Amino acid sequence: MKEKYRIIHLPKEKWQGTVLPIGYTTQEYYDVAVDRQESGFTFTIRKKKFGRPVTHTPEEYDCPDRLYAEYYPEARAWGVLEAGRLVAAIETCPEIWSNRLLVTELWIDAPFRKQGLGHALMEVAKKQALREHRRAVILETQSCNVNAVDFYLHEGFTLIGLDSCCYGNNDLARKEVRLNLGWFPPQKAKPSDGENGIRPERPEERHAAE
Repeated sequence: MKEKYRIIHLPKEKWQGTVLPIGYTTQEYYDVAVDRQESGFTFTIRKKKFGRPVTHTPEEYDCPDRLYAEYYPEARAWGVLEAGRLVAAIETCPEIWSNRLLVTELWIDAPFRKQGLGHALMEVAKKQALREHRRAVILETQSCNVNAVDFYLHEGFTLIGLDSCCYGNNDLARKEVRLNLGWFPPQKAKPSDGENGIRPERPEERHAAE
């Protein structure tokens, strides 16, 4: 990321309700197939190509993405300003009952992409999770948003679930299936006895029982 881009906290009292114009064009999608069998179900997810580019814009949805939505009362947001204009942002909200940190928003204005901003913003969320001892960072994306999926995979996320009727009853046919991804903090190696300040007892330190 260029030095001139500095990530700052976005106070709720100033930025609540700010619309994030999240949109994208894609030539690929992750095709999700669900097959029922006698012994259960099988899921397959394979990257395929659309016959022509597909574009999704904020205007498609009745509820555009906004910072500090009412249904995320504990949210916090950070972003990058260029000449006083917001050009990138990330928002997180703790999921208290499961001790996970939810990334509710991640947006970068098109001219500022591929400059390391996405990675830098995601590092903010990961560091927050570590600081708060959250067991995972989780987020949602769509199977047709291949650039986003691949970015998250590159950032160490993995698939933790899917919802085949999140946006409508024909998400599978529309190739826009909700994918849930998660990142898990690295587990610390179990310290050795020496690192714990513990050493084996020496023979000369043993005493006969009285």
